[in-house]
Amino acid sequence: QVQLVESGGGSVQAGGSLRLSCAMYGDTYSVYCMGWFRQAPGKEREEVSVIYAGGSSTYYADSVKGRFTITQDNAKNTVYLQMNSLKPEDTAMYYCSATYRRLCGAGGMDFWGKGTLVTISS
Repeated sequence: QVQLVESGGGSVQAGGSLRLSCAMYGDTYSVYCMGWFRQAPGKEREEVSVIYAGGSSTYYADSVKGRFTITQDNAKNTVYLQMNSLKPEDTAMYYCSATYRRLCGAGGMDFWGKGTLVTISS
């Protein structure tokens, strides 16, 4: 089991930046990949970014490419999401996730944090 705790959300103006953090606790040894998802009211959960353990591969949704960067610090068991040039449509609850499985999409994630709220005003 892995416990995930997000932080770093808040309210900023369009064009601003935020950095989200996800601290992982418990049995993190077998984690294969970690990711960030978001969900706005009335919308389906969206995969934002995924990083494989060791940083060998990353994925970004088209909507955030060039603006968001996912990184990890293995020594601290922490994953980050640097978000730049934020837009109102980025407003959502952001969740970090992890899995032991070799399936790193939305259907493969087994562990989830409680979320951190990001609000972008125009």
